[in-house]
Amino acid sequence: MVLILESKTRADTPLLQYAKNRHQHAIHPSIKVQEGSQVTEETILTVLRRALNQYSSVQAPDGHWPGGLQILERWKTCTYIIVGGTERQVLLLGEVLDESNDALSKGRSWILSHGSATAAPQWAKIYLSIIGVYDWSGNNPIIPELWMLPHFLPIHPGRFWCFCRMVYMPMAYIFAKKIVGPITPTVLAIRDEIYNTPYSQINWSIARSSCAKEDIIYPPSWLQRFAMSSLNKLIEPLFNQWPMNKLREKALNNLMEHIHYEDENSNYIGLQHLPRIYDFLWLAEDGMKSKVYVGCHTWETALIVQAYCSTGLTEEFGAAMEKAHITKGSWTLSNGENNWPIADTTAEALKAVLLLSKIPSNLVGEAINEERLYDAIDCLLSYVNKDGTLSSAESKRTTSWVEKCPRYRSSEIEKIIKNGASFIEKGQRKDGSWYGSWAVCFTYATFFAIKGLVAAGRTYQNSVSIRKACDFLLSKQLNTGGWGEDYLSCQIEEYVDRGSPHVVHTSMAMLGLLYAGQIERDPAPLYRAAKELINMQLETGEFPQQEIVGNFNSSLFLNYPSYCNLFPIWALGEFRRRLLAKG
Repeated sequence: MVLILESKTRADTPLLQYAKNRHQHAIHPSIKVQEGSQVTEETILTVLRRALNQYSSVQAPDGHWPGGLQILERWKTCTYIIVGGTERQVLLLGEVLDESNDALSKGRSWILSHGSATAAPQWAKIYLSIIGVYDWSGNNPIIPELWMLPHFLPIHPGRFWCFCRMVYMPMAYIFAKKIVGPITPTVLAIRDEIYNTPYSQINWSIARSSCAKEDIIYPPSWLQRFAMSSLNKLIEPLFNQWPMNKLREKALNNLMEHIHYEDENSNYIGLQHLPRIYDFLWLAEDGMKSKVYVGCHTWETALIVQAYCSTGLTEEFGAAMEKAHITKGSWTLSNGENNWPIADTTAEALKAVLLLSKIPSNLVGEAINEERLYDAIDCLLSYVNKDGTLSSAESKRTTSWVEKCPRYRSSEIEKIIKNGASFIEKGQRKDGSWYGSWAVCFTYATFFAIKGLVAAGRTYQNSVSIRKACDFLLSKQLNTGGWGEDYLSCQIEEYVDRGSPHVVHTSMAMLGLLYAGQIERDPAPLYRAAKELINMQLETGEFPQQEIVGNFNSSLFLNYPSYCNLFPIWALGEFRRRLLAKG
């Protein structure tokens, strides 16, 4: 069966193993705030110490916090093809469809009632074709010859977004080669299970343009439909005949050179590669998973450092900060091995090291060399678009550096802050929210938008955007005091309330309001949110891992395992800090 269930094998996770082998601070008793009771500074402090104690114990030796962006299906599909499709390895593909497996039965029924596998989106059709359960003629062509066009043309794949380019580069090669794994009895059985008609009678020409409405986020334009039709009827047949097939051969050789170059440049990490396949595996609390990417070590560590610093307890937990300080790398998303600098990760890492530079070096180690800070600024400024904004719209994150050294490229930094703030304001929706492309969804984006605008000098008093954003967040607060947004928000592009509080969304909303000065105007919503978070803390000191919070371009959903701990620590720490400052 093509539907895949994740392994339920239980074992000590890497996090638990780290915790068992690490010295822990004194364990504080758990606290619950009863109905009618008030949240106090002392209560928050105890909760923070419990959380920091537990979280410091699962820090890896190199200074980052292990986790994974998990998605298992792709890994199992690729592994099945790579190992040759032996019957033993076919077991990786899934479980037996029988009366006792209710999940598989319901999943199969859903697929068949929504048009069968012929209505799957493009990437799914590619994977199914490689396995051998979908005919290659049912795919729209992904021609490798595009890579031989002059680079100045807008349709040259070298001008595509980096992740899009990295996906379609190998897909173009595989499509042209029409690679298919071994046709085993299991493959034949799957062909019988995922279609409404016999496999031999499927009209692949009709299937080519078929897609379930649930998977259509942006319907193809008339120009895209015309291009696909031309590729199918004219271009693709032409490149499979002499003498044009000679050009295809040359295009494939050129494409393979690009693939090898990216392999070497990324130390064979890429998006997934056989020599590094174990780097993508993660043994989580509920079984083995595969990560979307090798990890997000630097991104999460930078946020965790900011969360720790917000608590005012860095003296107690300085050892964890010192180890995190060592983890600088090149400020890629992950561990620095893949050599892809990322603008927002660089900005967050820059803020983290600047925060650490304000803490005595005997607690967190020596401050980072100034030349490396200059390099980070140069990197961020190199991402400026023609309209003056950064490619990731994260220019707000350079403001901490302005405070440290206002002379270095100050005019350029001022300009990009101004343009970045304007970009954020223009992207605000009528209801006061922003749409988020990397997490779920409006709560996440609104928090970061407020934080960016405040860093650029906006306040609740002088910014209509911040006032509207606060109104939006307050309007979504649940009766319990928390916030909870459903992943469906990403797909329909409207806020969908999940009906119950989510620890990450509650924390993000709380942080957005805190940065916008809510504590000075009316702290009551913040006290209610803090009470929700405190009561959600587990006996271990952790916070619960709930529904997925990660999103990739509205279509792929994943999880950031560290978010459920780092954001509550950050929110409660920032709340306590501001309560103390308010007196």
